[in-house]
Amino acid sequence: MASAKNRNLTKVLIGIGGGIAAYKVCEVISSLFKAGLQVRVILTRSAQEFITPLTVATLSRHQAYTDDDFWQAINGRPLHIELGEWADVVVLAPLTANTLGKLTYGLADNLLTNTVLASTSPVLLAPAMNTDMWEQVAVQRNWQQLLQDRRYHSVGPGAGLLACDRIGAGRMAEPPEIIASVQSLLHTQGKRDLAGKRVLISAGGTREHLDPVRFIGNPSTGKMGLALAQAAINRGAIVTLIHSIPAGLSSDFPAIANGREERGSMKAITVVSAEEMRQAMLLNFPLSDLIVMSAAVADVKPGIYSNEKLAKRSLPSTLPLEPVPDILAELGNLKHPHQTLIGFAAQTGDIVTPALEKLQRKKLDFIVANPIDQPDSGFGSDRNKAIVIDNKERQFEIEPCSKLQMAHYIFDIVQNGTLVL
Repeated sequence: MASAKNRNLTKVLIGIGGGIAAYKVCEVISSLFKAGLQVRVILTRSAQEFITPLTVATLSRHQAYTDDDFWQAINGRPLHIELGEWADVVVLAPLTANTLGKLTYGLADNLLTNTVLASTSPVLLAPAMNTDMWEQVAVQRNWQQLLQDRRYHSVGPGAGLLACDRIGAGRMAEPPEIIASVQSLLHTQGKRDLAGKRVLISAGGTREHLDPVRFIGNPSTGKMGLALAQAAINRGAIVTLIHSIPAGLSSDFPAIANGREERGSMKAITVVSAEEMRQAMLLNFPLSDLIVMSAAVADVKPGIYSNEKLAKRSLPSTLPLEPVPDILAELGNLKHPHQTLIGFAAQTGDIVTPALEKLQRKKLDFIVANPIDQPDSGFGSDRNKAIVIDNKERQFEIEPCSKLQMAHYIFDIVQNGTLVL
């Protein structure tokens, strides 16, 4: 059995530009440090009008660098060379129109732009500016031109209320988006092995209603499905997410809500019941290359339904149940040779034996067996672990990790037939 281990890519260099959104970067720095990553920060001269070097130095537990340090040497080497080679991933947030223009044309007149040009690592761009500035022809030309360089990746911008009281595009991506994109880049190092592929993902737990307020359900939050969607988007896929995820949770993933991220694209369809999920999956299935059924779909539904809330005294003493269609088995029967179908098996106790049976019976290409009776795994947890089994019965063990990391391991296995360590 192959086993996945955490990658040893931990060094993130953050370049902060001059914009009010700079305050959001403090949360990014703090969160990345708490996650065990090494963080270094460069502030442009304009950025220091919004936050101080002392603030980011405190959050990153390391000296913050400014243009005043440009000629400082580290280990006898120029600072911009040392920082550029040190970084596994570079983040520019907020990316201003000024810095965007410089990078587009390969100009370097400060510590930040010199460091970016001295590095070969992936660069994550998080632009932020007034809507009229963002929509200028010159800015959009620079943006599209820079993204033609495969080294550069984007997160946002989103739309909403801006600091200038304008409502429109140009709002910097929220910290959870930026953090997830950084973690993805640390894993993939910028590869887009799902570019152009259509990935269909189901997520969340379905609800089978007895009346408008009562239902049969399960504890699934859809976090694993959201992580799979995020990872697929970061790897360049065109994603369709069929989900029954509570609004409060999906709002923590603005990339999902906004519908677009990086070079891939995103369409989200909200459903409630198993039948609604079935119809949406069948509609989107024919054009999909990779299908990941991570949703916890109900097995049964109430045999009766009332359009009005039942009074407590009217509730049946015994509830008749009816089976619901087996979506995954139906997709297995419809699958074409060019399609890859992945199922999930949430289990207690022995997770492998029932997963193998499910893999074969439902004609799957892969199945992800994960325990729901162990700490830090399963429903509602931010972490997970699993054994992935392919249709040749090869087993790949994914040790405890974040659900986003696990999503990337799953795609590594599917794309390469092995774990990318």
